[in-house]
Amino acid sequence: MSITKDSVLKALSKVNDPDLHKDLVSLKMVKEIEISGNDIKVNIQLTTPACPLKDKIKDDCVTAIKSEIPEANKISVNMDAKVVSNNNIPDRSILPGVKNTIAVASGKGGVGKSTVAVNLAVALAKQGAKVGLIDADIYGPSIPLMLGLTEKPQIFQDPNSEKMLPLESYGVKLMSIGFLIEDDSPVIWRGPMASGAIKQFMTDVNWGELDYLFFDMPPGTGDIQLTLVQTIPLTGSVIVTTPQEVSLIDAKKGLKMFSRVNVPVFGIIENMSYFIAPDTGNRYEIFGSGGGEKLALELETKFLGGIPIDPRIRVGGDKGKPIVFDIPESEEAKIITGIAQNLAAQISINNQVSLSANIEIDLGN
Repeated sequence: MSITKDSVLKALSKVNDPDLHKDLVSLKMVKEIEISGNDIKVNIQLTTPACPLKDKIKDDCVTAIKSEIPEANKISVNMDAKVVSNNNIPDRSILPGVKNTIAVASGKGGVGKSTVAVNLAVALAKQGAKVGLIDADIYGPSIPLMLGLTEKPQIFQDPNSEKMLPLESYGVKLMSIGFLIEDDSPVIWRGPMASGAIKQFMTDVNWGELDYLFFDMPPGTGDIQLTLVQTIPLTGSVIVTTPQEVSLIDAKKGLKMFSRVNVPVFGIIENMSYFIAPDTGNRYEIFGSGGGEKLALELETKFLGGIPIDPRIRVGGDKGKPIVFDIPESEEAKIITGIAQNLAAQISINNQVSLSANIEIDLGN
């Protein structure tokens, strides 16, 4: 009996995406099937190039085809990705080429929020995603230093408009107020001016096509932060905290701020989780332990992961060399990459739920 595309589809209909909890055929992830004699080649299109379970899905496809089609000889499964857009962004005209917008926030300063934002962005760019980053921390724009950028943005002109071009480093496009002021000049602005600047970074910058655009938010939950989250058309947010109680209390406030304006929180990232002494290998939980995980459980959101204390992370930030790029084989870089993959998975899940809800509404009408 000859092998048919229908028999291959039948086999792949038994393979589920572990995050989206639906089979690959229903999710329309099977994009191409080629059959040559008893050899089968399929192309699977994932919802993010940073899918943390890519290898499992690939192995499951091979296993399912072998089980359904015993006479199959060589089975090749190619994986690519197309990031899904969020359908619930209020104003698509502001960032028309951007599929997902994510705020990286903290209830208080000093938790390493900007360091986390930079390394998340670089980690996703390394995996093949198109990534941008807006330094929305107007009063403390540190990200140009962390990405090793000192130039000024160029102006892009087309027949209809004049826009700035974001600078790029490690595959990440960046815009920051730090590019437009002198290094030692303080930014002394009231809230409306700060939020107005961020809006200009969205409307007056040529971002092109992006899968993910991160916003490194100012710390805190005051008027400026609230104005910004109401101004930015957000897909969702992540909260950065440390294990200590005072940080967790403020992280709760941050989560409630996003809840107040109906912005989903994709999860909590715990920074400075622990320290491994390089000479003895002993683990020290300097700021306590398990706080971020307990908080995520209490607030019914995901715990995306904990990042240990490592001087190389700080040194990388000071030198403009993020650890996920500079020392990718380090345990810390692998942990951050895993967190970035978990975040990408949560964004895909959120978008799938949003898409399903919109389909149900259309069917209801």
